[in-house]
Amino acid sequence: MTERIVLAYSGGLDTSVAIGWIAEETGAEVVAVAVDVGQGGEDLDTIRKRALDCGAVEAVVTDARDEFADEYCLPALQANALYMDRYPLVSAISRPVIVKHLAEAAKYHGATTVSHGCTGKGNDQVRFEVGIGALAPDLRVIAPVRDFAWTREKAIAWAHDRNLPIDQTKSSPYSVDQNVWGRAVETGFLEDIWNAPIEDVYSYTDNPAVPRDADEVTITFDKGVPVAIDGETVTVLQAIQQLNRRAGAQGIGRLDMVEDRLIGIKSREVYEAPGAIALITAHQELESVTVERDLARFKRGIEQRWSELVYDGLWFSPLKDALDTFVAKTQEHVSGEIRMTMHAGRAVPTGRRSEQSLYDFNLATYDEGDTFDQSLAKGFVQLWGLPSKIAAKRDLHHHA
Repeated sequence: MTERIVLAYSGGLDTSVAIGWIAEETGAEVVAVAVDVGQGGEDLDTIRKRALDCGAVEAVVTDARDEFADEYCLPALQANALYMDRYPLVSAISRPVIVKHLAEAAKYHGATTVSHGCTGKGNDQVRFEVGIGALAPDLRVIAPVRDFAWTREKAIAWAHDRNLPIDQTKSSPYSVDQNVWGRAVETGFLEDIWNAPIEDVYSYTDNPAVPRDADEVTITFDKGVPVAIDGETVTVLQAIQQLNRRAGAQGIGRLDMVEDRLIGIKSREVYEAPGAIALITAHQELESVTVERDLARFKRGIEQRWSELVYDGLWFSPLKDALDTFVAKTQEHVSGEIRMTMHAGRAVPTGRRSEQSLYDFNLATYDEGDTFDQSLAKGFVQLWGLPSKIAAKRDLHHHA
């Protein structure tokens, strides 16, 4: 039986050319695997047909949008995952779901090798290969762009020589990766970090500086899961899609940052993630009402570590697995509603309501009905400050 190689296929120039190129170089048959994670663009049938026209023996196309939302976006939301306190891990969380489908296809089609179109400079090669290593340690990996210095020019020439059905005229000045959780844009003029992004860069969000009416939204959570928007029941995928539209129309979720890549270089990235930022903002607000103080404080550190692990390609790792259990436990009481005003690039919480609330009006009020016993406070304050007071006395004594 001829050897088979499973290729992570996007439908674009690089991976389309890779089909024939890998077949020619290795003598193996290529199975193309395309995964829909809500990136929009062409429909799966078009992508499947192109893969076959470019020489794939089989093309597997999977609609993984709900799976991606439920098993990848939702854990990121519950972890309030923001790498470097800002970036909601758009590309990083889509890689493990693609890897999962690659590994399954490899098993089904009896492939010994998988292939991806990542470069040697980015984080994605790590996410793909470390993920494959965790799910199917016996599979080999080849990466034409990285391992064989494959350039865009070479790819265009190759496609032209072989009359491949690819339109090379749509040469975007940017490198874009997008899915339902957000959109990442890099390269081109953005590589000069003094250059401001232009409106052309964006497609999920409208310009936040343009005057428009505000949009008020109420998001309902049940145990950390968004279950309704303005009282209408939604799936996780629908919640993200609806907020992408509504928060996007208000210019919410734009980010322009220089981030630390896993590879060790700094990289300028422009992101837009309107749904993700709106949902994380609401979720954090509800947690502040329903999660006990010490648990909330400790969770902040866990969130950062979780985000770093996922950014660094360690989705399928023992530590990430253990932290998932912690995060899940923290969500037990995160149920209720958050009302937000979305306007001029910001989602601002204005109302909170929860059966699981730890906020006690009678303890908090300074008016009639105050149940807080202020006489307890005097002794508490003295004891609380005692260790530092004793230390301060000692230090004064020693310095005297």
